[in-house]
Amino acid sequence: MTPLRFKLHAVIQMEERGLTVDDVRMAVENGEDIETRPDEQPYPARLVLGLCLLGALHVAVRDNIDDDEIIVETAYQPDPALWEPDFKTRRKSP
Repeated sequence: MTPLRFKLHAVIQMEERGLTVDDVRMAVENGEDIETRPDEQPYPARLVLGLCLLGALHVAVRDNIDDDEIIVETAYQPDPALWEPDFKTRRKSP
């Protein structure tokens, strides 16, 4: 597995949301990309949907290919009011 590096913002939000490094690692390792932004700078960005012991988890990451690391920007349990039941598709605004 590619090493994970956590932005300070991600660490603070994870603590507030009761998520651990193991939760995020598990979700990234078994997850699938549901959104990709390959042209983002300074690194390509993606939103990963994975599972952890708490259930479904979204992890926003950037791929630093030069340094062989995945940068975790944030992680959260998807809100069913904002996502379709598969947590892969955003609900349309009314």
